[in-house]
Amino acid sequence: MLELALKEQLKGIFANLDANYTFDIQVAPGHESRQELLELLNDVADCSDKIKVEVKDSEGLKFTLLKNGQKTGINFRAVPNGHEFTSLLLAVLNADGKGKNFPDEAVCNRVKALNGPINITTYVSLTCTNCPDVVQALNAMTTLNNQITNTTVDGAINQEEVESLKIQAVPSVYADGKLIHVGRGEFGELLSKLEEKYGVNENAVEKTVKTYDVIVLGGGPAGSSAAIYSARKGLQVAVVAEKIGGQVKETVGIENLISIPETTGSELADNLKTHMNRYPIDLLEHRKVEKVEVAGKDKIITTSTGETFVAPALIIATGASWRKLNIQGEAEHIGRGVAFCPHCDGPFYKGKHVAVVGGGNSGIEAAIDLAGICSKVTVLEFMDELKADQVLQEKAKSLPNVEIFTSSQTTEVIGNGEKVTGIRVKDRKTEEERIINLDGIFVQIGLAANSGIFRELVETNRPGEIVIDTHCRTNVPGIYAAGDVSTVPFKQIIISMGEGAKAALSAFEDRMRGVI
Repeated sequence: MLELALKEQLKGIFANLDANYTFDIQVAPGHESRQELLELLNDVADCSDKIKVEVKDSEGLKFTLLKNGQKTGINFRAVPNGHEFTSLLLAVLNADGKGKNFPDEAVCNRVKALNGPINITTYVSLTCTNCPDVVQALNAMTTLNNQITNTTVDGAINQEEVESLKIQAVPSVYADGKLIHVGRGEFGELLSKLEEKYGVNENAVEKTVKTYDVIVLGGGPAGSSAAIYSARKGLQVAVVAEKIGGQVKETVGIENLISIPETTGSELADNLKTHMNRYPIDLLEHRKVEKVEVAGKDKIITTSTGETFVAPALIIATGASWRKLNIQGEAEHIGRGVAFCPHCDGPFYKGKHVAVVGGGNSGIEAAIDLAGICSKVTVLEFMDELKADQVLQEKAKSLPNVEIFTSSQTTEVIGNGEKVTGIRVKDRKTEEERIINLDGIFVQIGLAANSGIFRELVETNRPGEIVIDTHCRTNVPGIYAAGDVSTVPFKQIIISMGEGAKAALSAFEDRMRGVI
């Protein structure tokens, strides 16, 4: 199953394993995926004398990773190829203490302090590009806390189970039978949800206070640029972020970053992190900012990990998030027919009728992608004409199973509590309302500034963007904003990078002038 070149790579990756590992397989003799699973795991085991395979006849399909004969808490009810192959490799490396995806010590300590036992089941699709991040984060948690288990389940080979749970979006994460997360997610977000459900032994977590010259909130293009420019001035810099890369990480293709003809969001995020790591910048990832205060010239940041960071200069570069419709029925059906990622959740709607709300580039691109999977795609655009590039419009209009309605206001998501059954739409010209019966809705209506926690601190406009001057200064001395969270026009990667640099240079100038 594995190509020779890949097997040679795996031999190098597993060369320094210390412990002995077993893929403990339990699979029905007649299971349709039995042979595929055995071939995959035997090929992986062939790459190291520290890994072996044991097979037992049983019902269904499952395997557990054992370390020196003991359960690690990592289980798969899946054939982890496709996007989940890396999750399989990291499961072994993490168990051996050689994984590269562990957060810093403070975040690890929060995981270790979680109250258990915690039994997690993560439903995935092997075509989902966001699922591996969630699977790998939860598997890493099992390595840090032996009261946590995570079982990764491929919905495609466990369809009856997925249908009984009414799952229509992945990843879907259940903790002891309760749904706690749907869709893309980072380590810190998942940890926060587990903390909320199970609690933390706070006595086991050390509270720390650190002081810097500049604190950057956000790790996307604007935040990374601000951190690098500040560090190059010889300043002590910290980046506090939920994830390095920000919204960029969720972008599939990037072709307008000047001098780089083509890249992906994931690659760009990795490059941003690599660049920042060349400087003495503290990258404090997987943290959510819970409070921001001003005391004299000091800006005091409190995070979800209980840490406190203090600096005279604060650069807000928290970016933006997918905008929701905020209409009746939407919240109740997120993950049950309302989705935001056609790449991840499109396969659930094979042969079905879906709507795409939004006629910009992202909406029309989604419609084109979904047309290859779904029986019918209905595009609903609020404005009187589509906003997408002409080439995308022409492609969508050429597809026989795509219909496009402009001047259409979506007013309600209709469902039965378990799944979406339709959408209510009003014609803005005639005021006539109608219900379109369908199976799923993909929301593609742009982004909203991540500024909620700052709105009592700095001036924002009606859409919630932080108001800045031409030097990225806010109305509060020592607080700057850059990128998509600010009022800068045109939300583009290259513009955010320039704005981040501008904010850093403005902060340095204010420092030299004694303003901060």
